[in-house]
Amino acid sequence: MSRSTSAIIGCWRAIAEVKERLAGAPLHALINNAGISPKTPNGARLTALTTSVETWMRVFHLNLVAPILLAQGLFDELKAATGSIVNVTSIAGSRVHPFASSAYATSKAALACLTREMAHDYAPHGIRVNAIAPGEIKTDILSPNTEARLVPNIPLRRVGTPEEVAKVIFFLCSDAASYVTGTEVPINGGQHL
Repeated sequence: MSRSTSAIIGCWRAIAEVKERLAGAPLHALINNAGISPKTPNGARLTALTTSVETWMRVFHLNLVAPILLAQGLFDELKAATGSIVNVTSIAGSRVHPFASSAYATSKAALACLTREMAHDYAPHGIRVNAIAPGEIKTDILSPNTEARLVPNIPLRRVGTPEEVAKVIFFLCSDAASYVTGTEVPINGGQHL
């Protein structure tokens, strides 16, 4: 079984588990936050020239196809709650990033586009769909040299925190954002690469 097939089966299992845990209750929010940005063995950025087809497929299955499958699979539960979906894209989806792989950046750009399409398709059912586009956030996906190389280019002169990202996600899922759908909110400290 390929890694891509395994990722799809993993989504189906996750959907079944969520449905079981909900036991018929509505789902108020679905946050699609998984993402991978593979690197070379020495930690360098994988380019469009150096990325294998298998790697492209693995990245797209996790970063793009999984959010589609999860939203489709949990549609009834989201509709029952007039719920909200938040897709986590990236600033790498709108500009070349020195550390993000080409496959990662392309998948996140596609996820931003998918967010707009889903917002259009899900709105008649009362489900809002938005995205956030984090910049450099202090998480495990952050490359080792990021702070030294990029912080001088960030107007706030620091990387963001997971808590700052969570607050924006919470807002997008709350009633305070009840008329917000189809948007992508940058969380990047003013960074423009």
